[in-house]
Amino acid sequence: MMWSGIAAAALFSGTESEVIKNMSTSVTGDRIDGLVEQAVFGDESAREENRWQIRELAESQGIYPASIQGLYEAAGKSAYHNKTVPAINIRGMTYPVARAVFRAALKHKVGAFIFEIARSEIGYTKQRPAEYAACVLAAALKEGFQGPVFIQGDHFQMNRKRYSTDAAQETEAIKALIQEAVSAGFFNIDIDASTLVDLEKKTLEQQQEENCQVTAEMTRFIRGIEPEGVTISVGGEIGEVGKQNSTVEDLRVFMGGYLASLGADVKGISKISVQTGTTHGGVVLPDGSIASVELDFDTLKELSNVAREEYGMGGAVQHGASTLPDEAFHLFPEVGAAEVHLATGFQNIIYDSPSFPQQLTQKINQHLLEQYSDERKSDDTEEQFLYKTRKKAFGDFKREIWSIPPDNLRAIGETLEERFIQLFQKLNVVNTVELVNKYVVK
Repeated sequence: MMWSGIAAAALFSGTESEVIKNMSTSVTGDRIDGLVEQAVFGDESAREENRWQIRELAESQGIYPASIQGLYEAAGKSAYHNKTVPAINIRGMTYPVARAVFRAALKHKVGAFIFEIARSEIGYTKQRPAEYAACVLAAALKEGFQGPVFIQGDHFQMNRKRYSTDAAQETEAIKALIQEAVSAGFFNIDIDASTLVDLEKKTLEQQQEENCQVTAEMTRFIRGIEPEGVTISVGGEIGEVGKQNSTVEDLRVFMGGYLASLGADVKGISKISVQTGTTHGGVVLPDGSIASVELDFDTLKELSNVAREEYGMGGAVQHGASTLPDEAFHLFPEVGAAEVHLATGFQNIIYDSPSFPQQLTQKINQHLLEQYSDERKSDDTEEQFLYKTRKKAFGDFKREIWSIPPDNLRAIGETLEERFIQLFQKLNVVNTVELVNKYVVK
């Protein structure tokens, strides 16, 4: 629902405190839904106005974007143990999915969890950072959550091909994205220059050289644009997901080169992403099912220990984990992983739900087969191709997916909520509100 001209004029005619007071008393329940609707689908001026209103209203209710830096620094000092923060990528229906996350968090007093979106996802899901942040904060408002909300730029990744053609242009593109994200309230940024690691070079130092230099350059840039009083949590990455497993030697070589390039007067990264056997989305079998994965938890434990004990970081980060079997998740806190990234599993819950309209599924599948036929590999079955490609439907069918009937949406949301509760329990972040409040600075 959009503010009428008279209401808007009255709203913005007072002082800033009066504005917030008016918003706090007049915008509740269904009207938050209206703000989100306009923040996502309104014209440019309506989107900007409604996103601003959501951010200000959230602040008035004790909801604010925050950096998880303090919590990870506490882990680096062994102030707490055996808790793995889930980082949740929401590719579509961001507002209702985020509401399910907050409901699960409130039921079990969870404070340590992250919402994130990757550079690639921003593109194919058609969600710019300001829209994503507005949906998340509105979801917190709707569900009555209070406190810090961690929103993260995931895989702000250097494109190797574009970098090799024009390094300066690709670097500036990442910086522009970082600036946009920070302005929207993303106070956690994962820099991924692992794509620049060249395994054909003879020494580890040579292999990691560009990764070190680019990650350091991006860290310095982030430190230069931080809002006053905020230390953005910056992550680095030493092993591209889906490639060969990372080693302790890789970590030490990367950190040596990174810190030398960064300089002694600049705060470095708070965590390090590694590769231990997963792939994004999992490996799809011909029938569309996901192959089992042998994750190297011993290596993950060793890397996390070195990250904490030698460099004061929160630990190692595991990507591509949402399609792992349930029995794997309790192992992440046991081996000291700082953070685990989860995406495709939630997408699968949405698309595979009996409450997702079958007519829409058929329409999406037909579109994918026609629109993206050039991306289909010669040995892909139709099931494999659709599984790997359907993430793009979140952008191409954005309005249709957001317009799923309320009863269907409610059923999907309940299934997601149950899944989030399971993950919070297995990752041992239940009852972490006090822990977060102790170490996270507003």
